[in-house]
Amino acid sequence: VYARKKQPITMQSGVYRAEAPSHTKGGTVELIISPEYLHPTDRVLLIDDFLASGQTIAALAQLIAQCGATLCGIGCVIEKSFEGGRALLAELNVPIISLATIDSMDGDAIVVRE
Repeated sequence: VYARKKQPITMQSGVYRAEAPSHTKGGTVELIISPEYLHPTDRVLLIDDFLASGQTIAALAQLIAQCGATLCGIGCVIEKSFEGGRALLAELNVPIISLATIDSMDGDAIVVRE
């Protein structure tokens, strides 16, 4: 299941919605999931490409909670640890796994955790 940023005309009404600030869009994005794909008995592993401020993943966790499903863990490809997202998500009390962690970005220098 993936969250949509726009509701397609084929998606029924009564969807789950949450908002998150977008660095790339320069505003707020609305995240949408159809109730036909997410059920109260589901156990969810949330996967995203980036963990930066954590606000998008927090909004996705809200969508999961809205339908009564259980969030079991969070996985991301790249974590920008200097943006504090992991601390924001700590209250969700689930494992958070990153494949690569960037500790800093300064000019042309990117420091990747070993």
